[in-house]
Order: sequence, then C-alpha cells, then structure tokens
Amino acid sequence: MELFEVIKEYVKPELLIVAIVLFFVGKGIKKSEVIKDKYIPIILGIIGVVISAIYVVATSEIAGYQSILMMIFTAIVQGIILAGLAVYANENITQLKKEE
Repeated sequence: MELFEVIKEYVKPELLIVAIVLFFVGKGIKKSEVIKDKYIPIILGIIGVVISAIYVVATSEIAGYQSILMMIFTAIVQGIILAGLAVYANENITQLKKEE
C-alpha cells in the first residue's frame, strides 16, 4: 500500500493540517535546543492527541459511554498517526539532504 493511500484511509482529511503544524513545532523545539531530540516525537504525539481530542469533542455528539470511549480512541489514534507523519516527513527531509 502506498503512503498516500494509507494517509487517505486512516487520517481524517480535516486533521492533515495538524501534521504540518506538528512538523514545524518539532523543528522549533529542535532549534531551541532546550529539549533533547529523543523527546521530540513524544511531545509531538502528546500535542497531536490533544489537538485531535479538541477536534473530536467539537465535532461529535456525546450519546453515552460508548461514544465517549470512541472519541478517546479516535483522538489517541489520530494524534499518534499525525505525529508519526510529522516525524516521518522530517526524517525523509533529513535523509535526502545527506550526501553519501
């Protein structure tokens, strides 16, 4: 399965902008040199989950415990996928710049 097919199948289209935002947040964190590089993916994951949770709560109807659990699941999965996309994009750009 091609990357773009996976993205279309598993990422809500309206949340794709969050991956771009996370990419630039990660770049900013890296340039600040306050936080070690190994923590950047975790931070991006947390931010992605929080933003996804805000979106899911704002666009979903709460109709019981099952819908709440589904909202939590969706927010976590979308946040992790979006953070993964941001880290993946950064790693590809870094590797393409390397001369071997």
